[in-house]
Amino acid sequence: MASAVLATTTFARSASGRTIKGLEGLTAPLEVWEDKWGVPHVKAASVADAYFANGYLVAKDRLWQMDFGHRQSLGRLAEVFGDAFVPSDVANRLFLFRGDADAELARYSSVVQDSAKAYVAGINAYIHTLKENPENLPAEFALLGYEPLEWTVQDLIRIRAEVTGNTELEIRRACLAARGALAYDSLITPLQPAYIPTPLPGLDVHSISEKDLGHLGVLQKRLPLGEIHAATLQGDPSHRKTNEGSNSWVIAPSRTVTGRPILANDPHLAFGAPGPRHVIHLTAPGLDVIGAGSPGMPGVMQGHNDHIAFGRTNFHIDQEDLFVLRTRANDSSQYWHTRQWRKMEEETVSIAVRNAEEQSVTLRFSAQGPVISEDMARNRAVAVSATWLYPGANGLLANIGINLAHDWTSFCDALRAHTSPTNFTYADQQGNIGWHAAGGLPERAKDHDGMMPAPGDGLYDWKGLQPLENLPSSFNPAAGWFGTSNQMNLPAGYSQKKYKVSYEWSEPFRYNRVAQVLDATQHASVQDSANLQHDTLSQLALRVIQLLPEQNEGTKFAYQLLKSWNGRVDRDSPAAALYEVWWTHVCAALYAATIPSELHDLLPGPLSPSVQLALLQTPERTFGNNGKTVRDNMLTECLQKAVAELTERIGPLPASWKWGTLHTLTIGHVLEKFGSTHNPFPNIGGKNYGSGGDPYTVMARWYDPVHSCKNPYATTGGASFLMVCDIGEWDNSVFLNFPGQSANPATTHYSDFLDVWLKGDMQPLYFSSQNVTKHAVRRYMLSP
Repeated sequence: MASAVLATTTFARSASGRTIKGLEGLTAPLEVWEDKWGVPHVKAASVADAYFANGYLVAKDRLWQMDFGHRQSLGRLAEVFGDAFVPSDVANRLFLFRGDADAELARYSSVVQDSAKAYVAGINAYIHTLKENPENLPAEFALLGYEPLEWTVQDLIRIRAEVTGNTELEIRRACLAARGALAYDSLITPLQPAYIPTPLPGLDVHSISEKDLGHLGVLQKRLPLGEIHAATLQGDPSHRKTNEGSNSWVIAPSRTVTGRPILANDPHLAFGAPGPRHVIHLTAPGLDVIGAGSPGMPGVMQGHNDHIAFGRTNFHIDQEDLFVLRTRANDSSQYWHTRQWRKMEEETVSIAVRNAEEQSVTLRFSAQGPVISEDMARNRAVAVSATWLYPGANGLLANIGINLAHDWTSFCDALRAHTSPTNFTYADQQGNIGWHAAGGLPERAKDHDGMMPAPGDGLYDWKGLQPLENLPSSFNPAAGWFGTSNQMNLPAGYSQKKYKVSYEWSEPFRYNRVAQVLDATQHASVQDSANLQHDTLSQLALRVIQLLPEQNEGTKFAYQLLKSWNGRVDRDSPAAALYEVWWTHVCAALYAATIPSELHDLLPGPLSPSVQLALLQTPERTFGNNGKTVRDNMLTECLQKAVAELTERIGPLPASWKWGTLHTLTIGHVLEKFGSTHNPFPNIGGKNYGSGGDPYTVMARWYDPVHSCKNPYATTGGASFLMVCDIGEWDNSVFLNFPGQSANPATTHYSDFLDVWLKGDMQPLYFSSQNVTKHAVRRYMLSP
């Protein structure tokens, strides 16, 4: 089989490499040059053939990861995993696009259409090689006893669900309003710009509950995987939502040592095996693009072509709204809308279930969108409007147009097809830099702010999606650089009241540190940006430590350790270990002191770090007349607890308190515990692999003290893919892609990035034909 041969055979760098023949959907032979990290560099005769190779080669490396995600999105997990997955399948079926998929595909240019079809053909061509040699199926399929699905290009149109989780906050605010406790919401999720939401007329906040999320809530919770724990779903979903983000910045030629722009990007996602990104280089007449993509999505998400470089971080657009419907007493399929009873649209779907009978389910749809829950006893139902369900809002094909863009105009035009809320950073060979927010932006009714559910009688229905021009952008900013770390970045003068983008943003600490460094760097280099991506200085820590009162003999050494600390959350730092454990106890204490116990069900915490800092800085407002004394006692008590915990976990000698001893990195394969005493998927990392950083350093490395019991300080996520691009001198660009290119533990590329990633040792991202062939370790051909 091709994959087994490619994993073990070293090819000569001559023209005579192995040829894999008979690939349906490929129109002409193409070359693949593979470097020492397993990154394929494709040389194709046409753009479509290049994307065929994209599909084929990603499937070669990541087929089970792709198949799991594909099945989940299509609502076909129960047929493999059993009846526990029926709710997930029903929910995903509810959010498939119901319009004309062929007409949607026809919205794109012919080159995008042909590339999308070729990408799917490439995936299927690889699957066909496995059907001819079933003994060579990836181990996951053998363990679970099933075969991968074949794909269709219509799948890339129909799959739409991009749930952001904002609807959970709508429910929470309504429930808090019903208890007269809405003010507490800002302690968990402070709104920016400052804003006080109020329920819309006609909304009965007392009737709202978490049950109203129904099918949509299923998509926002962890799957019932039992022994199987999908890498993309590890840990608590709320923990991932809190932390997922990225850093990206662009620096103008006037502020670099070379006089060329620099673009840096490091997306932050949950760590897993395999990782979330796959790196590839696609060349053909009219196309020369390299970078990281998401398996199952055509093209490169973060990277550069021969004209421009592009990066991305999460932008915050409120893309989902709940609508409460009044249903008819004697017929729950009718609802009151625009002063009349209207009939819901209905669709019956069949869910195949492993080792059980097929289940038939009726899905319902209102004028606002899918009906996610029904309460016939109270004559009500809840529907959701989502930008990603609109015609023309498909997001899986957007990369292709971005990969083909050659200047700012064509780049921005390609962003019109990108529906996920994203900050795009940009730089080109002419020396321009830019930023454009992109994603589906709903046009709400005048009085609807999207902060709580709305009555579904038609008064507050969306009017459609707003054009890209209504989202903020910047081209060649006067500062000479632009950065985004998911913070609130609506520019001065931009009307949030008019466009209603979002009030919910990430904490500003990472961005503030990036801005501090870039402002102070007049002549930046590629290495400077790589260093900044691995920067561990915590501005939050330095500000909190300023508030720590002087200690008595019992904890005086701990006080001195923190007060003399430089604020860098390094792996070998005792002070960093002390700070992180102390801060964890401070977070718990502040939560207990500020959130009434009767609200813990709605506000499980923790408080927003920026709110916590503000509470500690204003103790009289927080704790009353004796506020400073109360605060100081709290900080002291938490420091005592931290010392006791570190003594128990590591030992009594402060010199041994290294942050990396707690902040360890262990990544298990998604099937490591499944049905076999022999584990074919060895762990990556382990107790001897510690990391620096925390959620608020530029080198973001999350941990989850709220939901993780065994080791609350274990590293759970951060930047697995990192790149810095030297615009125009592309071979100077560097990258990392942890843990590796391949999902097959039998290959060297399963975890070969572990050591260099932990060291922050960025690797060359070769682009020129000369350097690609010079540094290739194997070459092979794909042929029709």
